Amino acid sequence: MRGLLTFAMLVASAVMPAKAEDRVTPAGEVRIAVWAFFEALGSDDKSALADHMVPEAMIFVHNRMDPQNPRVDHLPVAKHLENWAKRDGRFFEEMDVTSVLVDGDMAHVWGPYSFWVNYELSHCGINSLNLVKTQDGWKVANTSFTMERPSECERLGVPGFPAEEVRDD
Repeated sequence: MRGLLTFAMLVASAVMPAKAEDRVTPAGEVRIAVWAFFEALGSDDKSALADHMVPEAMIFVHNRMDPQNPRVDHLPVAKHLENWAKRDGRFFEEMDVTSVLVDGDMAHVWGPYSFWVNYELSHCGINSLNLVKTQDGWKVANTSFTMERPSECERLGVPGFPAEEVRDD
């Protein structure tokens, strides 16, 4: 709910600036696009995510769930969207955006995240999102993220995860 409220406040500030100096910066526009992406990810409408991604892009998953056997998986976004549309359950991802870089029509966003499935913490890690500005606005293009066990959330700087409350069930 906190993500939805933050997103709504940012959208309201982008749509109705009080003064010229209150207008949203390019980095603010990128943050709004990233939060909209995560809102779509958590939506009951499994097709909503497609509105926020470039279908020709790639996703790289640096899977460290088994520390003895880490691997890097890659998947075209078009295939991910096809798979996503078939998934059941409630999904929620929260990211602490710690860095936003913008140069014209390209941007990079970095920060720790947590991923929840049916209200249970599934994993956490670091997101690295590349965005491109299209005629329809900013879209997530290529992305890489680490996928780590819940016990690693505090080490990674994921907000709200003191070590004594995290389990690896």
